[in-house]
Amino acid sequence: MKKFTPMTTIPLLVNLNLQFFAGEKFDAKSFNPQAFGAYVNRIPTTKRNELIKSKALKPNVEIKNLFSSQTTTAYGRIPLFGDLDGAPLNYDGQTDITATSTATYEQGVVVIGRSKAWIETDFSEDITGGVDFMDNVASQVAEYWDEVDQDTLLAILSGIYAMTGAKNLEFVNHHTYDVTAATEALVGATTLNTAMQKASGANKGKFSIVIMHSTVATNLENLKLLKYLTYTDANGIERPLTLAAWNGRIVLVDDAMPTEDIEEAGGVSAHTKYTTYVLGEGAFSFENIGAKVPFEMARDPKTNGGQTTLYSRQRKVLSPFGISYEKKSQATLSPTNAELADGTNWTVVNNGDSVAANRKYIDHKAIPIARIISNG
Repeated sequence: MKKFTPMTTIPLLVNLNLQFFAGEKFDAKSFNPQAFGAYVNRIPTTKRNELIKSKALKPNVEIKNLFSSQTTTAYGRIPLFGDLDGAPLNYDGQTDITATSTATYEQGVVVIGRSKAWIETDFSEDITGGVDFMDNVASQVAEYWDEVDQDTLLAILSGIYAMTGAKNLEFVNHHTYDVTAATEALVGATTLNTAMQKASGANKGKFSIVIMHSTVATNLENLKLLKYLTYTDANGIERPLTLAAWNGRIVLVDDAMPTEDIEEAGGVSAHTKYTTYVLGEGAFSFENIGAKVPFEMARDPKTNGGQTTLYSRQRKVLSPFGISYEKKSQATLSPTNAELADGTNWTVVNNGDSVAANRKYIDHKAIPIARIISNG
């Protein structure tokens, strides 16, 4: 399965003699990129951490090793072994025993590179006014990249649901539960359970997390279908958490989830469609491949009386289980979000037979990804 360790807890760095204290200069001379990178990784990022806890994002040592070599740095293919298949033969002393072989599948994976820079005039004084600038800046950088990773995830989900072709559409259709044509057209008591069963049949238990828009969450709250988790403090008092559960699955509420505004037509009032994603254990591999220089500072003493720029770079792999990135429409060595959202770049994992009629695909029920489309 897949390997991921991008946001594991890193102990607070001590005894580094880096002279990082509030009120001191924060410029290219005193900046230590390794210490800053460790600090960024130590900052909690709620959305990604909850995805990790749910095991929807998993590490993959094969992907890590693939992009650690000197020959493969941007795109590669991982061989996957197929299951035993074929009908048993009658053992009657007359029927010959014929053999079949397992299929070998391949999954294409791509490294997604992103970069950003922030510039501040008189940067040191702006961010060290009595606070620990390491925490201040690192927390903002961590949150920024958390949002970038989520946008990447949403682009990939858009792409795999834009796939075409008979076998790909088996996944798209079976892993979509659209209730917008129903009388209520809203999520209800049976919506999630039905969506998971439609996608994976008896394997529906593998789904562990639901990511929804606040409108959908509010509707579930009004129906008393969301159960907020609690914890017991040191005094033995039970207190509520902001995390909720729906049919035993952790719920993340985020208004970045896809919406579609529908205009009034045919006597139907204007309304909005909401997409809710349901992910299961191992839905995505998530590996931090790394950049040569993830963080660095540059000081310009002349411009605007002196200014400092913080540069940040990352290279990561987000690979959906059972779905291959084929790189059919990609202009450079790193795909844009628009290219990740292009359905022609994705296909359900298959054995790559040149004759389409002979091509073997993995069972779509094994892919722990589903979506619910509703009016709220």
